[in-house]
Amino acid sequence: MRAAQRSPDPATCGGAPPTTPGTHGLPFLLVTPLDIRDGAAPTGGTPREPASFRAAVDAMGTATVHPRIELAPIRPPQRLAPFSYALGAEVTHPDSAIVPIDSEGDAFGRLILLHDPEGDDAWHGVFRLVAYIQADIDAALAADPLLPEVAWSWLVDSLESRGEPFTALGGTVTATSSVRYGDIAGPPRAHQLELRASWTAMNTEMRRHVEAFCEVLAFAAGLPPAGITHLRPESYTRTDRP
Repeated sequence: MRAAQRSPDPATCGGAPPTTPGTHGLPFLLVTPLDIRDGAAPTGGTPREPASFRAAVDAMGTATVHPRIELAPIRPPQRLAPFSYALGAEVTHPDSAIVPIDSEGDAFGRLILLHDPEGDDAWHGVFRLVAYIQADIDAALAADPLLPEVAWSWLVDSLESRGEPFTALGGTVTATSSVRYGDIAGPPRAHQLELRASWTAMNTEMRRHVEAFCEVLAFAAGLPPAGITHLRPESYTRTDRP
């Protein structure tokens, strides 16, 4: 999943679903296992989405994130919980004819909200968030033995700094390197950072969780703080080099 894909046009699928305000003025479409637009038509006797689940999804749509990060609903997993919703996130590249020497790579992720009204012993709650982030990194960072600890601290600090209660946080951080041979597109060597994590939110206020997730994605992608640009002299661009 490189790009966050929007759900099909509800006008062609039997009516418009509920929406909530999203980033960049776009609505977030409600996508759950009961949504016929997602290939899962409701069956007889299946309960409707609980109000608490809808409130949690609505709260996700109110998050304010870095302007270089685009969010959109994606197809959620179907069998991990009775109710689920998912957002895809992607770091966009500025539109410019000038390509910096240290050109930014790809960075993207997804955040999945799982809800089991009856609770789950392993979750210690009824709402579970599952996050995945992948970002291209440079060779020096990939070789840093402290990278996993630093990347994990990004997530912990981002969650704790927002004050929303959570529990049962766990996950992994992986740095990988690959070498390309033969007739294959891409740089000769590539390095990536992957973070996989999950935690239990203690209430329906999911906005802060989405913002924390996107902050970690921004860190992984090396984005400057919102409103700040890289202070790189123009002479440090490929177009200016011989």
